[in-house]
Amino acid sequence: MKLVFKRFAFIALAILISTGWVSSPIALLVGFGFTLLFDNPFKSFCHKSIQLLLKVSVVGLGFGMFIDETLEAGKEGFLLTFLSILLTVSLGFLLTKLLGLDKKLGHLITSGTSICGGSAIAAISPVINARSKAISIALAVVFLLNSIALFVFPAVGHFFGLNQHQFGLWCAVAIHDTSSVVGAALEYGDEALQVATTVKLSRMLWILPLSVLSMFIFKAKGEKIKAPYFILFFIGAIIINNYHLLPQPLTETLVITSKHLLLLTLYLVGSTISISELKQTGFRPLVLASSLWIFISVLSLSFILYQLV
Repeated sequence: MKLVFKRFAFIALAILISTGWVSSPIALLVGFGFTLLFDNPFKSFCHKSIQLLLKVSVVGLGFGMFIDETLEAGKEGFLLTFLSILLTVSLGFLLTKLLGLDKKLGHLITSGTSICGGSAIAAISPVINARSKAISIALAVVFLLNSIALFVFPAVGHFFGLNQHQFGLWCAVAIHDTSSVVGAALEYGDEALQVATTVKLSRMLWILPLSVLSMFIFKAKGEKIKAPYFILFFIGAIIINNYHLLPQPLTETLVITSKHLLLLTLYLVGSTISISELKQTGFRPLVLASSLWIFISVLSLSFILYQLV
C-alpha cells in the first residue's frame, strides 16, 4: 500500500509541475524533497528518461528561435567557450595530480565541469574505460553543483546587473549540465533562455575533440565516440521556425510545452539526487569539482562584465 501511495504521489507531483506553476529551482527542490522523505519509486525510470526529456525540450525551444540570432549567439560564445574549456581541462589535470585523485575519475569530473556535465561524463567514460564507481562519483558531484547553480546563478546575475543576453552567455559557459543551464536561464527570461540554449549546444560539440584527446591520453583503442546528434534536430526546428513552415500558434505551443517539460525534467533530476551517494564521494572529488566550477564561473563572469567577449 505504501508503494502505491508513493507512486501516486510522485506522478501527481510530476503532472502538477508540468503545468508550469512553479519555478525551475522549486521544481528541482520538490523532486529532491520527495526522494528525501519517501524515496523515489521510479528511480531507474527517471535516470533513463531525463536525457530523453531534456533533448525533446531543447529541440522544442528551437521553434521559438531564428537563424540570425542563433548564429550571432553561437559566434559570440565561441571564444569564451574555447578558452574556458582549454583552461579548465588544463587546470583539471593539474589539480587531479595535486589532490592524488584517480586519473580517470579526475578526468571525468574535469570533462563534466568543462563541457556539459552528465552528458560529457556519459560520452567520455566508455572512451577511457572508466569503472562504474568512478562514473557514479563523478555524476554525483557534478549533479550536486548543478543543483546549487540553479539557485545561485540567477541571484548573482541580478546582483551584478547582468542583462538577459549576458546572463544567458554566462550560465551556458559556467554551469555544467544542460538541464541546469536552461533551468537557470528560464528563471531569468526568454532572451536568456535562447542565448543559453544556443551557446550550450554549441559547447556540447566540444565533446568530440575532447573524446579524441581522451583516447590518446588513456591509450584507448577501438572505442566508439558518442556524438550529440539531437543538436541536428534543434537546428532543424530553428530552420522551420525561421521560414515559417509551421503555423505560428503551433510553434508557440511547442515552445510553451517545451518549457513545461523542462520543469518536469528538473523535478526528475531532483528526485535522483541521493544523499548516500554524495556521502560516498569523499572530500577530494568535491574539492576538484568545486575548484574547477569556481574557476570557470569567475573567469567567464569577468570576461562578460569587462566586455572581453
